[in-house]
Amino acid sequence: MPVVVQTRGEGVEAVHPFVAAVVRGHEVVGRHDAPGVSALDVTTTWRSASKPFQLVCALDAISAGTVLGAPGEALVQALSPEDLAVGAASHSGEPVHLERVRSLLARFGRVPGDLRCGAHAPVHTPSAEAVLRAGEDFTDLHNNCSGKHSFMLGACTAQAWPLEYRPVEHPLQLRIRAHLEALCQAKGAFAVDGCGVPTWHMPVVGLARAWARLAEAVADDAPATLACVGRAMMAHPELTSGTDRLDLQVVRGARVPLAVKIGAQGLFCIAVPSARLGIAIKVLSGNGDALPAAIVHVLRTALPGAFEPSADWAPLEVRNVVGRVVGRFEVDARP
Repeated sequence: MPVVVQTRGEGVEAVHPFVAAVVRGHEVVGRHDAPGVSALDVTTTWRSASKPFQLVCALDAISAGTVLGAPGEALVQALSPEDLAVGAASHSGEPVHLERVRSLLARFGRVPGDLRCGAHAPVHTPSAEAVLRAGEDFTDLHNNCSGKHSFMLGACTAQAWPLEYRPVEHPLQLRIRAHLEALCQAKGAFAVDGCGVPTWHMPVVGLARAWARLAEAVADDAPATLACVGRAMMAHPELTSGTDRLDLQVVRGARVPLAVKIGAQGLFCIAVPSARLGIAIKVLSGNGDALPAAIVHVLRTALPGAFEPSADWAPLEVRNVVGRVVGRFEVDARP
């Protein structure tokens, strides 16, 4: 049963068990259990791995309504792949991300002050430093979820729903819950995400089923909303994540097209359209530093040759504060 081993010098510093489920259609075609734990029994919160599906629900609501006196359907049709990528993003708060979010808000007739995701520093350190040098404050625009929240505001505008979109009983959140439960074929237990909207505890295998649906939609070259979102994520990983982020590195380093999304607390989901596969990986401790090694192992097993990082791929290295490599993350797959 594979575990991620974190070395430092000549010894093991930490061990990170993980599980994974690989789904084609509704069938589990591969899985990775942790010692004493079956992947089929593990549940986790969706967190940001639900963003493409939350976006689909928001887009459907916008399309069926009216925005600034015009049919929402026309507005949705005019959205670019870049717009959709930011809507499914956990972005880094770089200028390119903020510009895209501001544009979306304006098209929905909303302003940054309408966002309810909360302010935090940009994930991208140079962008955060630039804000501080300018003597400005961090705002909700810098929140990594501001693209998703912009679309939620757009849905509220189009449907004349309350602009306080975070409560679990809000019409949009009810639609999202029903959509996720249908995709996962499982009921969800309620929790609150970091950005304030509902998130749901569901089986890891259920998350893989949802991502398999995304893979199928892209593979079928469908005009459906989910396919458009998946294609946008594949084409613009720099907008769904940001400079030097894991999502971006995996998509650009893969030898087959992928749509990917990091969650939180050690969760990573992958759609492989060419193989019609959905993959969900969960590091049980929630340690995100162990994810890259787990991703490499699962992709090598499920789809040999799909992703082969270089020997000096930075996410697999342990570095000290001056940048010296002092250890590695590796998978020990021995029984």
